[in-house]
Amino acid sequence: MPEINPYARLDRFIRAYAEKPGGLVRVLQKAQEIFGYLSPEVQTYVARQMKLPASTVAGVATFYSQFAAVPQGKNVINVCLGTACYVKGSGEIFAAFKKLLGVDADETTPDGLFTLRATRCLGACSIAPVVTVNEAVFAHATPETAAAIVARYRKEGEERKDAAEYAGLGRAAATPPPPA
Repeated sequence: MPEINPYARLDRFIRAYAEKPGGLVRVLQKAQEIFGYLSPEVQTYVARQMKLPASTVAGVATFYSQFAAVPQGKNVINVCLGTACYVKGSGEIFAAFKKLLGVDADETTPDGLFTLRATRCLGACSIAPVVTVNEAVFAHATPETAAAIVARYRKEGEERKDAAEYAGLGRAAATPPPPA
């Protein structure tokens, strides 16, 4: 099955949401889903296609913490450092992740498997301290939980890599440049 040009996929979404309230945020969410992050080129493309000033798109892309302007790892780890989580030890959990992964906040491991983020509140104070990895939520986390999470996702990454290589999908197709 031929791969659909990512910009063509984004164009369809832009046509559907460009005129709707909150459309820019939804378009940027889709762009990030397609490209993995919002590069300056993607932001410029969205601005041009939506007939908006580039500064408006950049302003929204940098205002919301859900958007990333740099490539993210396959697994984005968020450690809540909000008051309830912090009081219950999330600072130690964050330090454990930093040590295990060898990265600081908002950095991605060299193998591209993990990005570590500190977040101010995940809205789940009753299960503090909380860690999320992509869409998964880990309640009542500890520094030992951090080690288990890293081991689990590294193992899953190796299994996916082996399966992709077995299926002959070892290399992803390069993303073509945006149309002029």
